[in-house]
Amino acid sequence: MNTKPQHTLLIVEDEAPMRRALEDLFLAEGFRVETARHGEEALERVEQHAPDLIVMDVMMPKLDGFEVAKRLRRVDAPIPILMLTAKATVNDRVEGLNLGADDYLTKPFHSAELLARVRALLRRSTDAPNKESNPQVLELGPLKVDFRAHRACRGDQELALTSKEFGLLRMLAEAEGQAISRDRFLDRVWGYEAFPTTRTVDTHIASLRAKIARVGGDAERIETVHGIGYRLRSIPGTSR
Repeated sequence: MNTKPQHTLLIVEDEAPMRRALEDLFLAEGFRVETARHGEEALERVEQHAPDLIVMDVMMPKLDGFEVAKRLRRVDAPIPILMLTAKATVNDRVEGLNLGADDYLTKPFHSAELLARVRALLRRSTDAPNKESNPQVLELGPLKVDFRAHRACRGDQELALTSKEFGLLRMLAEAEGQAISRDRFLDRVWGYEAFPTTRTVDTHIASLRAKIARVGGDAERIETVHGIGYRLRSIPGTSR
């Protein structure tokens, strides 16, 4: 008896033969499946069924896949999105990823690779921390990082941080002193965008420490764990 949780997938594809083939593939693998023929219908299905993941073609009538992804991310919908397209240029992939897609697969593709990517995205989504339990403010000495407002300030002085730097700090705060590997940083903060390497994490951490130190913040709380990655040093007498 299969006791694994049954995930709901939304397939968004305007070509009926491809839509049916994808539906049959995922049903055979034990997923629940909803379908949509175009972008407007996809947004309706998201409201109706709250899918765990969207597999979506890019080129569609009414609203294309890029526009659907942009609208979902605009309202902070956390649903993982896997784009399917015949457009294979790097610029196309980067555009989709920048607009909110989590992965990108070009046609034609092998069913085994599609299934592997879907399962990987579902694992990442399932492993993500519950937003309600996430820390909302991180104090690094006199520097306060407000994740809700997406701001870092020391008094009236604001520190300009990139979205990647906020992502790194959020992961460190969520880990509550545990070490985070470079691969985990890449998986959650970068995803597949720009094909980064573990050296990318080191470069961003160095830049982040330098920015924090320049405004008198406690940059030393971001500790290097040799052979693994980084952690946020706890303050004595606190839980974090």
